[in-house]
Amino acid sequence: MEITIDGYKINYKETGTGEEVLVILQGWGTELAVYDSVAACVNSKLKVIQFDFPGFGGSDEPREAWSVSDYADFFEKFMQALNIKKATLLGHSYGGRVIIKLANRDNLPFEIQRIVLMDSAGIMPKKTAKQKWKIKKYKILKKIVNMKLAYAICPNLIDEWKGKQGSADYRNASPMMRQCMVKAVNEDLTHLLPTIKQDTLLIWGDLDTATPISDAKKMEELIPNSGLAVIKGTGHYCFLEQPVIFRNIMHSYFNITE
Repeated sequence: MEITIDGYKINYKETGTGEEVLVILQGWGTELAVYDSVAACVNSKLKVIQFDFPGFGGSDEPREAWSVSDYADFFEKFMQALNIKKATLLGHSYGGRVIIKLANRDNLPFEIQRIVLMDSAGIMPKKTAKQKWKIKKYKILKKIVNMKLAYAICPNLIDEWKGKQGSADYRNASPMMRQCMVKAVNEDLTHLLPTIKQDTLLIWGDLDTATPISDAKKMEELIPNSGLAVIKGTGHYCFLEQPVIFRNIMHSYFNITE
């Protein structure tokens, strides 16, 4: 299905017919279909909303570089457009960032009943000396390759170097979405965690390298009403790697018996 919000065409779908609503906020660069199995875990009891953020999947790209707060603003409008007054929010990776922001806002147009964070982003890792040097070296080289003379002499070499910089998500993103991503990863949300009031379930892969298990333990420590379920042997997409274990966790949390 499609809905238009502020001139942006937004791709979304609904499954289930329950009174309680679960809205899934996706990870960076994914599309809503990635979370079909998550929806299938609970849509026998809950109404589930999946959607693509602007710039992801089948939704229009932002016309300017959005911050996490801008995506939270959009989500408020999305909920109003669908006339959802209260819901549980489930966020994977980047989606978790948006939920953390939303949970710290006053006067939301809807009520957040519960929160599920899966391999969530939001905690900025401390940089090692090696990483700090790598960043410094990158900035120096970036200044060099941006010089017109250097580009005129060896354009192919410079283009190849540029193509190798940053994470896979960054390299695969459009120029506009790269700007959005930079804004996200440079914002630490750790200070917002202690003020999350909702009951919060954390689901994590112990082998996650994008958002390591240490982030999960820190979130469990800082979010007052939280609990951590670790799925052993899985990475950043724990719900896809061990779907049966993930389903059992969800069934237990939402009290679903089948």
